[in-house]
Amino acid sequence: MDAIIPVLTIDGPSGSGKGTISRIVAARLGWHYLDSGALYRVVGYAAGRDRADVADPAAMAALAARVGIRFVTDRDAEPRVLVDGVDATDAIRTETAGAAASVIAAMPPVRQALLERQRDFRQPPGLVADGRDMGTVVFPDAPCKVFLTASAGQRAQRRHKQLKEKGLSVNMADLLRDILARDARDAERAVAPLKPASDAVLIDTTDVPVDRVVERVLAVLPASIRG
Repeated sequence: MDAIIPVLTIDGPSGSGKGTISRIVAARLGWHYLDSGALYRVVGYAAGRDRADVADPAAMAALAARVGIRFVTDRDAEPRVLVDGVDATDAIRTETAGAAASVIAAMPPVRQALLERQRDFRQPPGLVADGRDMGTVVFPDAPCKVFLTASAGQRAQRRHKQLKEKGLSVNMADLLRDILARDARDAERAVAPLKPASDAVLIDTTDVPVDRVVERVLAVLPASIRG
C-alpha cells in the first residue's frame, strides 16, 4: 500500500529554504507534510527539559521512542509542534535545540527509533517530506526527490531574519560559524550523512525568490502525480 502513495522528498542543509518550500508545496498539492528536522529538535528539547545526557545514545534513543510528538495547525493555519501535549514550537527552533538535534541525529539508535515514526507520515493522498536524509534513507523509493542548496552566507542571513522576527538577539558571525559547523557534522557523520540522493534534482535557492523555487520543485512532479 505504502509504495503507491506518492512522496516528494526535499532535502538540504539548514537555511536552504526546504521548510518554507515544503510547506507551500504540500499546501498546493493538498498533501501531508513531514518536518523531520523537528523530530530531532523535539528530542533535543525534551533532553534539556528532562536534564537527560545528550551524549548518551541509549538514553536519547529511549527518549526518542517515548516522547509524545504532534503536529497541528493553529487558528491562523500556522504549524505548531506539541511535545507531550505542550506547545514547544518556539522552544525547538532555538539555536540550542538545533545544536542538540545535530548531535543527536548522528546517533544510530536515535535515527532507528525515529525511522518508523517518520515513515508513518506516508498517508494518502501523498507526502512532502523535508529533512536531510528523506531521499536517501527514510523514503529511498520516493518517485520524486529534490535537494536544495544555498550559499552559507545567505543561509545565515535567512536564519538571522527568522530569529530577529521572533524577537531573539542573534549575532550574524556566530550564526555563520554555527551553520558551517553543522554542515560539517551533517556531511561527515557515519550514519545517513547529508548528501543528495543519486536521483535527486538539485536546486540552488541562492537569490531565488520563494515562488520561483516552488514552481521549480512542482515541475519535478510528473503531471500524473500532480493531478
